[in-house]
Amino acid sequence: MPRAATRPDRAVLGPLAAVVGFLAFVEFTSGILQGYYTPMLTDIARNLAISDADVNWLEGSQLALSALVVPALAKLGDMVGHKRILLWSTAITAAASLVLPFTDSFPVFLAAWALQGFYVVWLPLEVALIWSRSRAAGHSAAVTAKAAGLLVAALELGAISGALAGGALIDVLPLPVVLLIPALAVVACFFVIRLGVRESPDLAGGRLDLRGLVLISLALVALTGGLSFLRLGGVGDPLSWALVALGVLLVVPFARWELRSPDPLIDVRLFRSPALWPVFLTAGLFGVSVLGAQAPLSTFARTDPAEVGYGLGTTGFATSLIIGIYLIAMIAGALAFPAVSRRLTPRVTLMGASALVAIGYLLFLPFHDTYAQAITNMVVAGLGSGALVAALPAAAAAAAPALQTGVATGLTNSVKTIGGAIASCVFGIALASHLIGEGGAAAGTTAGSLAGYYTVWLVCGVTAVVATVLLAFVPRAAFTDAPGVAAAALR
Repeated sequence: MPRAATRPDRAVLGPLAAVVGFLAFVEFTSGILQGYYTPMLTDIARNLAISDADVNWLEGSQLALSALVVPALAKLGDMVGHKRILLWSTAITAAASLVLPFTDSFPVFLAAWALQGFYVVWLPLEVALIWSRSRAAGHSAAVTAKAAGLLVAALELGAISGALAGGALIDVLPLPVVLLIPALAVVACFFVIRLGVRESPDLAGGRLDLRGLVLISLALVALTGGLSFLRLGGVGDPLSWALVALGVLLVVPFARWELRSPDPLIDVRLFRSPALWPVFLTAGLFGVSVLGAQAPLSTFARTDPAEVGYGLGTTGFATSLIIGIYLIAMIAGALAFPAVSRRLTPRVTLMGASALVAIGYLLFLPFHDTYAQAITNMVVAGLGSGALVAALPAAAAAAAPALQTGVATGLTNSVKTIGGAIASCVFGIALASHLIGEGGAAAGTTAGSLAGYYTVWLVCGVTAVVATVLLAFVPRAAFTDAPGVAAAALR
């Protein structure tokens, strides 16, 4: 790109540097929440007097709530202000986080843990806010891409720091004190947003579509509930399949209502946009690996090959190193995304990122026997994953109508969460299918089957390949500051 073309971009980024810095602190805290609790889940289970298996209810409840709240909060952000909704969601997250250190009741802890999941809307709201702030000055697509890369880098750095800090502190401090630390960080976030972030200049106004909210909530509750019961009851449970089917069917009346509504919760016409529908589908397919595959990768690393014939047999610390290196690769991918986009195009960069995810997971099929092989595979997948985490909300903001950036960026998160929830269910069932004989775990062991792990790697790789192909249908000038791109979003 000629040097002169980059000057306005830099001029716009200057005034936004302070707000991006404040928002980076928010994402750093989001990363802490995502990484901090992992090393102490066993301690939490013992404190609540529950089994390790019941810990899965924590993840499931938070994923389900995330899928419910993001569409409504994203729409409210466009209506009344992205900063205002960012504050509300942070206040709820802080209140829920402050409950965790002071209860040993599993139902209370479960409810607070689920409400803590309001943080999932932070990144979509931040990207929408930056887009709105930079749009009037021009070159908002390039500015948003840069800012999104920095925010995701802060997110992953927070996840690394949180995992290391949580693992170190749980060995030397009482559990309530350890649980209080992230809560205080979220409280600090509230004041950072309140004092350091300015509101979006353009608001859509209007009224919240309550009927649409009820319909999509019922659909998501039925879908995620059915998936949770499938994980518990297995593929032969008719009630689970009935709930999944009901969740899918309820999307039809929701879509019909949204098309008639003068101020829809989610403008379903966004899914007709040639630039947006591949992004939304890519987000769902990406959720399969970035949300659904992390637990299987961790358990595979911990599996003792002397016992079952496969796995890496790593210690907890060695496993955390794999995760840490993966997150560092994600930081590198997120930071590289805007630079690569300038040299190529955002569309080609998205395709390349999806291809890296596919290569990384498909490499596990032949290469999974050594620690070095696992790290190599995760670095390749991490580079692509980091770029996608930054690129998808930025691309959605660039392709969406001016007053629907919050809805568009929020949809990438919602669809990604649903993809992860479906994958989590499928992978759980696959890993529970123990095979006796060559390549399988012996009956009676707690290890997942090797065939199940092959399923995880294959599904993650194939879904990333499909995403790469889908992105090829995106118009060449999409996600850029080319004239007329945004205006054509709904054509």
